[in-house]
Amino acid sequence: MSTPSSTGSLTLVATPIGNLGDIPPRALEALRQADCIACEDTRVSGKLLAKIGIETKPELLSYRNENEITLAEPLADRIASGQQIVLVADAGTPAISDPGFRLVRACRLRGLPVTAVPGPCAAITALALSGLPSDGFLFVGFLPPKRAARIRFFNEYQDFGYTLVIYESCHRIGKCLDDIVETLGADRAISVSRELTKLHETIQSGSAGEVRERVAKASQKGEFVIVIAKAGYVL
Repeated sequence: MSTPSSTGSLTLVATPIGNLGDIPPRALEALRQADCIACEDTRVSGKLLAKIGIETKPELLSYRNENEITLAEPLADRIASGQQIVLVADAGTPAISDPGFRLVRACRLRGLPVTAVPGPCAAITALALSGLPSDGFLFVGFLPPKRAARIRFFNEYQDFGYTLVIYESCHRIGKCLDDIVETLGADRAISVSRELTKLHETIQSGSAGEVRERVAKASQKGEFVIVIAKAGYVL
C-alpha cells in the first residue's frame, strides 16, 4: 500500500476474458499493491481476486458508465494525494468499450502518472483469429440496439476500406447477422467469435450467409465479436 509521501499513479490492468491463466505476474503485483481497485462490478472483481489468490483485498470501488463522470475527478484527487489506483473491467482491457477514458483523461490533464499492464482484449483476439485482413481495422464496440440504427451503420460503412470489428450480445446476435446479410450481402466475408479463450470457444468464418446459418444452429450464450472484411475480400 502507498504512504502519504509516495507517488500515486493510475494503472490500467487487463483481466482475463475467459481463461484465468492469461493473467500475468505484473497484473497480480499491481492488484496486490493497489490502494483501490476501480471496477465495473465489485462482485465480479471480488471473485476474480479470490480465484487468483489475492486474499488481502484492497478497496473495491464500483466504477461504471453510470457514475464515471462523477468519480473520475475524485479518483484523480486520490492519485494526486499519493494513492495507487488500479482500473479494471469485468473482462479484458479497461477503457476499450468499457469505462475508463474519463479517468485517464483527468489524470493526463493534471499530469498524473498513468500506465498499463496490457493483456487480453476480445476485439484484438477475435481479429487475429478471424483469418480476415488485420493490417487496418475500425473497432466500433457495441452497435445501437435499434435495428434502424444498425442498418444505417452498415449502409454507411459498406464500402469502408478496412476490416470492421463489432461487439454484440447473445440477445441480438441473430438480428445483427440478419442485418449484415441484408445490407452487406450474403457473400460478405465475416467471422463470428464466441466465448473466446473459454472451454466452448467457437470461431465461425466464411460468407455472411453461411456464418449466419452456423451461428443460428449453435449455442448463443456468451458475448460475441463480429469481424467484417471490406467489400470484395474473399476468404
